[in-house]
Amino acid sequence: MKALALLDSLCAALSRVLLALGGLFLVAMIALACANMFMRGALNAPIRGTYEMMGFLGALVCALALAPTQLQKGHIALTMFKGMLPRRAEQLVDAVSHLACGLFFLLAAWRTALFGLSLIEFGELSEDLRIIYHPFVFAVALGCATLALTLARDLLHALAGTRPRP
Repeated sequence: MKALALLDSLCAALSRVLLALGGLFLVAMIALACANMFMRGALNAPIRGTYEMMGFLGALVCALALAPTQLQKGHIALTMFKGMLPRRAEQLVDAVSHLACGLFFLLAAWRTALFGLSLIEFGELSEDLRIIYHPFVFAVALGCATLALTLARDLLHALAGTRPRP
């Protein structure tokens, strides 16, 4: 149980950091959108690459919020059978669900990281701004990996029959 409490603390700490970073990127998106609207309206000169940067920042905001949302049980969950099964059967259903989702996001993190490595290998640059964008890809992989870790924590809690703390 001590290891599970340590995993709870690790997931909570990682989630706080990712949520703070995601919040900063969201503020950057808002600032960029407002600046672009002002420049387009007042000076008829939009900021070059805004569409591209909004895409990169949007991916970061979404990916970095995955694990914190899981900690708060904010993702969509099917609760149609909740309360209809015995407690142990519900725990088993939760465990299978957490395992399947965790494996999926672990695979997504791995494949996304491989994609980032290929971007480095080929020296890929973004289309409009011609900037390296593999750091954005690795950040998305980190968000998926952190979600997989959080789902592994939830799986262990389901198997132990304990409630994870947010």
